[in-house]
Amino acid sequence: MGGLSAERDISIRSGLAIYQSLQELGYNSVHVDVGKDIVNIIKKEKVKFAFLALHGGTGENGAIQGLLDVLGIPYTGSGVLASALAMDKEISKKVFSYHGLPVVPFIIVRKAKGTKKSKVTDGEADISGAYTFPNLPKLPFELPWVVKPTAEGSSVGVSIVKEEGSLNTCLEKTFSLGQRLIIEKFIKGKELHIGVLGDKVLGGVEVRPSLEFYNYEAKYTSGLTEYIMPPEIEETTYEKAKNMALKAHSVLGCSGASRVDFMVDEGNTPYILEVNTLPGMTTTSLLPKIAKSAGLHFKDLIEEIIRLAVKEKE
Repeated sequence: MGGLSAERDISIRSGLAIYQSLQELGYNSVHVDVGKDIVNIIKKEKVKFAFLALHGGTGENGAIQGLLDVLGIPYTGSGVLASALAMDKEISKKVFSYHGLPVVPFIIVRKAKGTKKSKVTDGEADISGAYTFPNLPKLPFELPWVVKPTAEGSSVGVSIVKEEGSLNTCLEKTFSLGQRLIIEKFIKGKELHIGVLGDKVLGGVEVRPSLEFYNYEAKYTSGLTEYIMPPEIEETTYEKAKNMALKAHSVLGCSGASRVDFMVDEGNTPYILEVNTLPGMTTTSLLPKIAKSAGLHFKDLIEEIIRLAVKEKE
């Protein structure tokens, strides 16, 4: 748990919740705050199996998974490739599109190394051209726009742009988190999250934040978001989203538990936003809520995630 990403605090909360459950279930467990000395700690503690509660950064992009593979230590969740694909919103969107899964219209903006130029890539055709940042071409979709980093979670660095004049400020802010970012068309509608465990869909939850959108504060502050289970959307739309979630989990090669995020527009079309391979496990997190609504309490969820990981390594 922990780690060095922007989601460190949430990871610690997830990790402590999991650790407490492991202790109560009778597992010989230790909680490890991941730093640059992680290999030494793993050896010191004689770790035989890793339950991953890392969010974002090297904890969710395949890096820690690769390290554990090299050390021969089995772990929960997805492997190196699936983790890397899911964490990179640009690549995952292209994989989804290839497999016929609807994604929100988007463009990629790259900050060229060593210069003040940015490279803009069309989200579908992958046609690129060089533009001087922040002077971007006219976007292929109307305002409002959503600006987000390509490789962060928990809505870190996400902004909604309602006026074109505020775009540059948002871009500069988001570029502080990486060399690439996404500008998406803003979809007005309902936010839906589907939980997947193994090869089955657990169910879904609709979130209704009291803030402008389901941002970091709304996600992790009790009372700021209303959770609707089952989601108040048309049954056919809900079933379509569940099928899409399972397909997205599959085409990326995910294992164990994942959470797939959607926006459902006013025409009842679900658009897939991303797959989270290490979703939050705090008291306000969505996957435990979804699992509980499916009859799987927190400790049961922990045990099932472990069972799936062991089965994967057999």
